[in-house]
Amino acid sequence: MKDLPHNYAITSAMSNDGHVSLEANNAPNMVITAPPEFGGPAGNWSPETLLVASVASCFLLTYRALASASKLDWQSFSCDVSGRLDSVNRVVQFSGFTITANLIVDNSNDIEKAERLLKKSEDSCLIRNSLIPKIILETHVCSDK
Repeated sequence: MKDLPHNYAITSAMSNDGHVSLEANNAPNMVITAPPEFGGPAGNWSPETLLVASVASCFLLTYRALASASKLDWQSFSCDVSGRLDSVNRVVQFSGFTITANLIVDNSNDIEKAERLLKKSEDSCLIRNSLIPKIILETHVCSDK
């Protein structure tokens, strides 16, 4: 791992039809919309699904790193993640995430070790640990007239 801090940046823009384009260095561009629950079209990624996907992918990648460091061999690993969006104290926010992990290890003697690493992955996932950060808003508003 490179020394901290790490910085990640994207560029986003929205067209009048509500489609948001996301660009990041060395990554494919993405188009997202509001989810159907908020009046967007079906079949697109949304900020909500991207957040849930971030929880899932971070959990999987954290496990991979921990298993490698612990010399635990595994055959396949997948997870299903659901996020609950709710009103908490009159603020709409994610109130919880459920991760269902499905792991196949090479050796039945490693099951207990694998379960410990799954729990450690949950505790170590940087996305999970970053879900309540302070967000700093910087604005730049101008007119072309």
